[in-house]
Amino acid sequence: MNDRVDGPAAIAPGAQWLGYAGVLPFVACVAGIALLEGASRDFAARALLAYGAVILTFLGAVHWGFALRAPGARAVAWLVAGVLPSLVAWAALLLPAGRGLTLLAVGFGGFWLYEHRVVGTSLLPPGYLGLRRHLTLAVCALLALGIIALG
Repeated sequence: MNDRVDGPAAIAPGAQWLGYAGVLPFVACVAGIALLEGASRDFAARALLAYGAVILTFLGAVHWGFALRAPGARAVAWLVAGVLPSLVAWAALLLPAGRGLTLLAVGFGGFWLYEHRVVGTSLLPPGYLGLRRHLTLAVCALLALGIIALG
C-alpha cells in the first residue's frame, strides 16, 4: 500500500487561515503574562499552558488519521507517534507554568523535527509541512516569550 495521503501539494486556504488564527490565543496569553499582575497573570500563564497542551495533542491526532488508513507495523508506528505529543502535553500540565511551557516548546519542536525528518513528503503534503514550520516557529517563539515574561 502506498503510504502517501492523497491530496494536493498545497493545503486549502481555509486550513491556512485557521492555522494562523490558532496562534492568536498564544499571543493573547503571552500579552496577559507580560501586562497583568497577580492572579490575573497566573491565570494567563495557566491558560497559555493549557492551550499549548491542547494544540500539541491535536498535532498528534493527525497521525492517528494516518494510522487508520495504513496496515500493520506502519500503523503502529503512527499510533505511537500520535500518542507521544499527548503524553508530553499531559506532563507539561503537571509542572509549574514556566517548566511546563518549556516542556511544551520542546514537544512542539521535537514533533516538528519528527514530521520533517522522519515522515516528510513521503506522507505529508509540502503545503502542510510549510504551514507546520511557520506555525511551530511562531508557537515556540511565543512560548519562549511567555517563559521570559514569567521571569
